Amino acid sequence: MVSSQATTVDEYLSELPEDRAEVVRAIRRVILDRLPPGYEEGMLYGMIGYYVPLERFPDTYNGQPLSYVGLAAQKRHYSLYLMSVYCEERQDEFAEQWRATGRKLDMGKSCVRFRKLDDVPVDVVGDWVARYPVDDFVAAYHRT
Repeated sequence: MVSSQATTVDEYLSELPEDRAEVVRAIRRVILDRLPPGYEEGMLYGMIGYYVPLERFPDTYNGQPLSYVGLAAQKRHYSLYLMSVYCEERQDEFAEQWRATGRKLDMGKSCVRFRKLDDVPVDVVGDWVARYPVDDFVAAYHRT
């Protein structure tokens, strides 16, 4: 991951070249439009994160907020971390939906990588972001 010293989302975006910031802003809009109430946006693990605040769920394995979505501009690509895909082993379902759009899927152990905005089926991403209200996500976390 590209190292960022940013402490706010605005700082993170301002560190990026404008063309790369625009891609991150577009994905961020999709996330914010579909994010269920109760999650917070901020910087987490050097990237833009959407997470369950510690005030709501402090019992995490590492003392950090429970991460739900992460978004980062890497050196040669972008990374989108969708914990809703991984928390209940739904990778096959997600992959099927992504590929049904005709777009290539580059999916690793914990993220989806893409090089340009046109590579991303934003409706699929939005549906997976909207999938778990906070309480359901915390319950899924407990089951894993």
